[in-house]
Amino acid sequence: MKKIHLIFALLFTASAAIAISWTPNSASVKFYIKNTGVTVDGTLSGLKATVSFDPNDLANSKIYASVNVNTIKTGIQKRDNHLLQPEYFNAAKHPKIVMTSTAFSSKGGNNYNGTFNVSIKGKTKSVKVPFTFTETNGKGKFAGSFKVDRLDYGVGESSWMLGDDVTVKISLTSTKKD
Repeated sequence: MKKIHLIFALLFTASAAIAISWTPNSASVKFYIKNTGVTVDGTLSGLKATVSFDPNDLANSKIYASVNVNTIKTGIQKRDNHLLQPEYFNAAKHPKIVMTSTAFSSKGGNNYNGTFNVSIKGKTKSVKVPFTFTETNGKGKFAGSFKVDRLDYGVGESSWMLGDDVTVKISLTSTKKD
């Protein structure tokens, strides 16, 4: 009889330790960088994500997201094509930018900090990502903004014309899985 109770306790504990799964509906990835003193913006499209996030169980929450570098748009096709070349993103060899969560913490209310391993061009760095999460009627919205130093990832070279810091803004809407 003790074995049966132990089995049920383990099953209940295992099921309770799974964060809420979310099905992504839409996403946007925008970035901003200074180029000759002017802020240039752009987008990456087609973000794919696996989201298991529960504000009440941050220890078991996980987010994995990737976006194809070939979707980059800055408003100038020639520049977009140049960014795909080996000296920048090297899209032929490294077609995806990947973010994998390693930890979450609450800042109170709907505000959180996430620690993510961000992989660009074959290099991975740990990045702190402050974000908000709101849920209404089974719909969830994640929105965050963070900076990366492009030189940390070997994207381009040091230049007085092109800034090193890139601000990235990500928004993801999702539906709670049953």
